[in-house]
Amino acid sequence: MGKAPPRKKAKVEATAEDEQGAPTPRGEDASSGPDADTPAPASARPRRGGGAAAAAAEQPPPPPGDQPARRHHRRQGGAGTTSAQQEAEGVSGGKQAPLQPIGQAFPGRRGGPNYAADSDSIMEAVVKVFCIHTEPNFSLPWQRKRQYSSSSSGFIIQGRRILTNAHCVKVKRRGSDKKFVASVLAVGTECDIAMLTVEDEEFWRGAEPVEFGDLPSLQAAVTVVGYPIGGDTMSVTSGVVSRIEVTSYVHGAAELLGIQIDAAINSGNSGGPAFDAAGRCVGIAFQSLKHEDAENIGYIIPVPVIQHFITDYERNGAYTGFPCLGTEWQRMENPDLRKALLMKARSPTHMGLLLPDMKGVLVRRVDPTAPVSKVLRQFDILMAFDGVAIANDGTVPFRSGERISFSYLVSQKYTNESATLKVLQGGKERTVTVNLQAPVRLIPFHIKGKPPSYFIVAGLVFTAVSVPYLKSEYGKEFDYEAPVRLLDKMLHAQAERPDQQVVVLSQVLAAETNIGYEDMLNTSVSAGAGTYARSVTISLRAAGYPLVKSSA
Repeated sequence: MGKAPPRKKAKVEATAEDEQGAPTPRGEDASSGPDADTPAPASARPRRGGGAAAAAAEQPPPPPGDQPARRHHRRQGGAGTTSAQQEAEGVSGGKQAPLQPIGQAFPGRRGGPNYAADSDSIMEAVVKVFCIHTEPNFSLPWQRKRQYSSSSSGFIIQGRRILTNAHCVKVKRRGSDKKFVASVLAVGTECDIAMLTVEDEEFWRGAEPVEFGDLPSLQAAVTVVGYPIGGDTMSVTSGVVSRIEVTSYVHGAAELLGIQIDAAINSGNSGGPAFDAAGRCVGIAFQSLKHEDAENIGYIIPVPVIQHFITDYERNGAYTGFPCLGTEWQRMENPDLRKALLMKARSPTHMGLLLPDMKGVLVRRVDPTAPVSKVLRQFDILMAFDGVAIANDGTVPFRSGERISFSYLVSQKYTNESATLKVLQGGKERTVTVNLQAPVRLIPFHIKGKPPSYFIVAGLVFTAVSVPYLKSEYGKEFDYEAPVRLLDKMLHAQAERPDQQVVVLSQVLAAETNIGYEDMLNTSVSAGAGTYARSVTISLRAAGYPLVKSSA
């Protein structure tokens, strides 16, 4: 198939720092390390996570000399580090621009807090996370890639837990003196958050958890703390909140609430906390925008998303994800379109008052696997979500003088929770209740800790397509290099059943029985007359083939 012509594009990258001297996995740029799961191409923004990893976290040593009293008591224990084991496919990072070394903390500009990184007690909660891990080889699914190491930032929260970025459990960083073995409690691929814990009592001796703050206002001062590239000690940078909106998360390929700041977020800051002027955590550093026309554009995960992740884990004992409504929608800003779909304009009442215009968004497509498919259909008008009116541009009131995409309301719900929708169907208003579930993707962005599924039949290797597979086959620019037929399925096709997969013939191993099939690579397998194969397991077993190997 033909390739799309190259074009200049801005790149949003997870802020990960490579371990010096660590081997680079095959097929990855030596200067960048493994990518954080590549998002969908710029032309398609979706409205809608493996390798063994060892993680470690290090607390900064207390400075010599007496220090003034602080809000928290100083930790009495020594410096420490943690290590953790996790199974994940691990795809993160990106090309890094040259970075300027950052020394100790400096007075915050534009009214920012004046921290001393080696003396303030809130800095004692910031740790350094180290990983040693290996990833599945999606091109040769019976193998794993070479082991490599990484490090990142994190911080201590209530309940003897540590928060960091999900992609940090899968990228490269530096080493430390003393290490404590840790375990991974949960990994949220969509929100790019991971939760660790340490069993060793020595690590927690004198440790003080951070206190979470509220969602900051625009132009509020923030201070980002972490262990970025350019040195081994803690670094502190200051800036202000530039924007708060629903944004794309590069690692999870999801759209959730995000905060844009102008404080420097460099490779290695991933997972580190961002504090407000009162010393409360208002976010987690996780990605930055790299473009020749952009400077100091960084992003932090806000407290509502963090609290959703923590509450989800505490309720269910595992991460279940962020639910979605299961629809694709279109703005209703064109007056002729509103009229054609029987949306009423202003009309006077018998008392001379004007009724407000009907407002909402057009349902263009409904996901067949979503519970909402039982009550919504194409060309319905979604007018309100849980009693909050939706404007014609798809926004809802957020804070004083601010509006935000109504998808924020959906993302604040939990899996299996219900929501009330006000819809217009054929000119008649209806109120329906739907159950919300995590989205089902025909070609997933993550396989969430499982090895890739595959079968070998007569030398023919069949596997399920995922974004890690496309990246392994076609590189970081797979959105230009991969066959158009696979990209089209990734961006536009919907699963008809929760267990449906796109199965392809990934390669042909030389054998007498498959002579003549050598060039049929990445050809989709059909279960019938042009339909997608339901899954690797079901398709081949139904065909009665002798199965050589299965990871399903």
